[in-house]
Amino acid sequence: MTATDTAMAPAAPAPSLRWVLASLSLSMLLSSLGTSSANVALPALADAFGASFQAVQWVVLAYLLAITTLIVSVGRLGDIVGRRRLLVAGIALFTAASVICGLTPGFALLIAARAVQGIGAAIMMALTMAFVGEAVPKARTGSAMGLLGTMSAVGTALGPSLGGALIAGPGWRAIFLVNVPLGLAVLFLAHRHLPADRKAEGRAPARFDVPGTLLLALSLGAYALAMTMGRGSFGMLNIALLAAAALGLGLFLLVEARVTSPLIRLSMFRDPGLNAGLATNALVSTVMMATLVVGPFYLSRGLGLDAALVGLVMSIGPVISAFGGVVAGRIVDRLGAAAIVVAGLVAMTAGCLALAVLPGLAGVAGYIAAIALLTPGYQLFQAANNTAVMTDVAADRRGVVSGLLNLSRNLGLVTGASVMGAVFASATAAADIATAAPAAVATGMQVTFAVAGVLTVVALAIGVAGGKLAKRREGPKMGRDGSSRA
Repeated sequence: MTATDTAMAPAAPAPSLRWVLASLSLSMLLSSLGTSSANVALPALADAFGASFQAVQWVVLAYLLAITTLIVSVGRLGDIVGRRRLLVAGIALFTAASVICGLTPGFALLIAARAVQGIGAAIMMALTMAFVGEAVPKARTGSAMGLLGTMSAVGTALGPSLGGALIAGPGWRAIFLVNVPLGLAVLFLAHRHLPADRKAEGRAPARFDVPGTLLLALSLGAYALAMTMGRGSFGMLNIALLAAAALGLGLFLLVEARVTSPLIRLSMFRDPGLNAGLATNALVSTVMMATLVVGPFYLSRGLGLDAALVGLVMSIGPVISAFGGVVAGRIVDRLGAAAIVVAGLVAMTAGCLALAVLPGLAGVAGYIAAIALLTPGYQLFQAANNTAVMTDVAADRRGVVSGLLNLSRNLGLVTGASVMGAVFASATAAADIATAAPAAVATGMQVTFAVAGVLTVVALAIGVAGGKLAKRREGPKMGRDGSSRA
């Protein structure tokens, strides 16, 4: 127990675990739907507002940038003002922004509302995992993390099909308005069933680090823009944004070393288990993004599938994730997080190598077989890694650690879209991937997933080394806030 834990007393009896998990799961589903369903609406939005392709992409980018830049900060804010209070506010904010998105008369207002919706999603993503450490018994943490992973996968898989049906029926506005009844239901459940915030007794309340928050948000925003702007090319603007991100990060570290109540305590990073968890999470997310970036091109250009079949094959991974998340979590609870992190990364390495080899030998069947190996490995890794990172986190730091975990995933996805896309384009040696010959696309696929296999091996090495270092430090046990604990 930390000093923080002993200084806090529950404000109310513990609510039903089933309803707590329902509230958290639906919060994760809502934020996931906010990303996946909007992607299919871009052509319809371009027609409705007379916007260019570059402009309409901001419907997605505004949402993702808000999440990426603020997810650590809102996690820390929840630690200070109360996680239940902030999560309820985030759900309400997301729901209200969905109404504005669905009723907006102008394109600029749509972009602004999507950014606000992203702030609500950042709050939900950061605090749902933080609540697991607070409300779920330690022996069932893996199962709870697996359930959250399942709901995220369900949202990813359901979004495109639901969005397509709504566009074909009521129109694009329904894609945003459909979030409203779900948001109101989640709001009711969260308000009624989540455990009340605990009051710290005998201590001055921590201050929110505004300078650190602004510097981190600007740095992350510059990095995300550098990775996403240019549509595949990397010019002077991208280099300038990367330089701005590096400068902002340096200033952020200076500020955090000096303020009395920092956004992120730099001493947290003395914990090798936390460092390994964040690094492997980013690398694995980079690899998984390759399947989303490269997969559609290979299936359509390399194997000659039509759009409907490409969509069907691409849905197999999310469907496996949807069914496998809870099972993965139960395996973690039974066998332990450390062993399952290793097992998941080994399976992912095998899956990447299979993606480099099997599609060329067996076509679509080979691709599906490789995905059926890669995806369960990913689910095992996610459930185990999230459990390992969030276990034993000090109560007043659960929000910020959860935010860091989500941030590492988002940065991996953003980096993967740019870097793995560039690897694929370079390996095809074609001026335009859209017109590349099938053989060139197949070569690009092989090279990309050979690189992805190397990244998973690196992640495996980091995970094993981090686990060994963490065990050595378990003399006086180190908390995830960087402080020594008995």
